[in-house]
Amino acid sequence: MRILYVITGLGMGGAEKVVCNLADEMVNQGHEVKIAYLTGNAVVHPVSKNIEIIYLALNDFSSFISASLNYHKLIERYQPDVVHAHMIHANLFTRLNRLFNRSPLLISSAHSSNEGGKLRMLTYFVTHNLADVTTNVSKNASKIFIEQNAVKNKDIITVYNGVDLQKFSKLNKDDRLITEFIDYKDKKIILSVGSFSDAKDYPNLITAISTLAEIRQDFILLIAGEGSLRTEVESLIESLNLKGIVRLLGNRNDIPQLMAFADIFVLSSKYEGLPTVLIEAMACEKFVVATDCGGSDEILGDTGFLVPIQNSDLLSKAINKALNLSEEEKIANGVKARRRVEEEFSLNSNIQRWLKIYESK
Repeated sequence: MRILYVITGLGMGGAEKVVCNLADEMVNQGHEVKIAYLTGNAVVHPVSKNIEIIYLALNDFSSFISASLNYHKLIERYQPDVVHAHMIHANLFTRLNRLFNRSPLLISSAHSSNEGGKLRMLTYFVTHNLADVTTNVSKNASKIFIEQNAVKNKDIITVYNGVDLQKFSKLNKDDRLITEFIDYKDKKIILSVGSFSDAKDYPNLITAISTLAEIRQDFILLIAGEGSLRTEVESLIESLNLKGIVRLLGNRNDIPQLMAFADIFVLSSKYEGLPTVLIEAMACEKFVVATDCGGSDEILGDTGFLVPIQNSDLLSKAINKALNLSEEEKIANGVKARRRVEEEFSLNSNIQRWLKIYESK
């Protein structure tokens, strides 16, 4: 089968990593795959060298025609059996291009419960019939799409993201990281991973850490990621005098090792579709504290701690409680979390679900 994945960009976000993992595994199973992206720099790449990456150059509305011509040339040259689009701009771009050139099977996959305001939801609704299948990444996100009239006749399927359980597993602490963070050898390590964006709500986490620092100083917060709001977060850290407690690591390519190094993992988002990073942390058998931001409850089950969104006081209390757990309690939770991920969120089960959808139309 020839598969073309089209995605808005290939930055460091969760959806981008999901698509690259999906592409790699499809190649491993004998399928031919290409990835086309609309805008930005390609920071995340699939592992396989057999996957061609194509830049369509949709930089603004004025470049829509030229980007569409690039897309149609690609379709004509590659002749894919399936076009699988991811994220709102790619979803709308591939749908609108079906008005001019009927592509093969088109699947539109949203990756969030919040893909924008009423206008974006209206464009989803108006273009709904141009896609053969519309999906979202959690039951909660699909439910919100229905409530916001982004789909017609409740015509949406939930497909959970899958995680490579060989890549994300319980590891020993990396000697290189022990050396890098030698200054924190007597500290408990709190880790958070994600882009500096509105959705991740790092001000919520930083404020919670400030509250926690009033009662204990035996910890350090490490944040891996980059994004447009980094300067805002840095200013907040400075204003709260947290420079010695919060360290921003930038983009990293050793997330599994960082998770192994951490004592607990924290997600502070105010909205998500299905926060894949939680699945990754649980696959590494880490204790997770997460906000109820959409999909988190579906992932955690009866593991970790779940707190309301945008409530830094409760987030601080949950982090404190997690840090106070005994090693035995954290290990037991980690084993249960890993088992849950294996049963519900493995990359292999995700691949089989997609192949069934690809072949059913």
